[in-house]
Amino acid sequence: MLFLVLSILCSVIVGVIFKITRKYKGNPTQIVAFNYVVALALCYFTFSPNLSEIDSTAPWNIYIAIGVLLPFVFLSLMASIKHIGIVKTDAAQRLSLFIPILAAWFIFKEEFNTYKIVGIVVGFLALLFILRKQSENTENKWFFPAAVLIGFGVIDILFKQVALYTTLPYPTSLFVVFSIAFCVAILIALYEMGSKKIKLELKNILFGALVGIFNFGNILFYLKAHKAFAENPSTVFAGMNMGVIILGSLVGLLFFKEKLSKINFFGIFLALISIIFIVISQFK
Repeated sequence: MLFLVLSILCSVIVGVIFKITRKYKGNPTQIVAFNYVVALALCYFTFSPNLSEIDSTAPWNIYIAIGVLLPFVFLSLMASIKHIGIVKTDAAQRLSLFIPILAAWFIFKEEFNTYKIVGIVVGFLALLFILRKQSENTENKWFFPAAVLIGFGVIDILFKQVALYTTLPYPTSLFVVFSIAFCVAILIALYEMGSKKIKLELKNILFGALVGIFNFGNILFYLKAHKAFAENPSTVFAGMNMGVIILGSLVGLLFFKEKLSKINFFGIFLALISIIFIVISQFK
């Protein structure tokens, strides 16, 4: 249970750091780029991947797809937290689980029971309520949470495909993905520095290092939690998603004074109900 709690904490802390960077006017692309520098180093020294095992037979198309998507989804995550807050962004990120579920249904023709169908329907209702703008807002920045939801959902599908490739250990594949994501993020940062004359700043390096530490911690503790609950993975699945939504909501409301309407609160409640139905469906 400790690993699960630590994974939840790391996930929410990443959102908190992104929220704080807005106050100090941090540069998103530089922060994301240096996040991968630290994540790569931690991945290498923690898992000691055998890079000599990587050859042309590895699923490079999947590696490249994830590596390209990750920086853009992270940038969308930062923009979403900036425009609509931690509470709604965390909920959108966690409800991204419906993308791989729908893919399993429509693409892989997996049979669904009533509980899973109810969970999906309730989840979509939850999204509508969570992302509904308040009346005083002149804009509804729905694009960013939508990019977070779809992006993390697609990445989840791709990571599941990586897990099926058992020739290489998962940590080695993770190191390759982080390497590609780092290259993409650096290219974006260099382009921005060249075209917009933006300077490299120490604060962005420090923020990036912090994000990298907790981003990697989230992945590490999540994997350890799955090993600890090897016979009951649904416990980790439910605990992670519900834990992040609840803790993220508390942090957003108490520490950052984010404003939510009654409809938004109802959406968060529906999101938790949806996850419960999805978990129950695993046992039926």
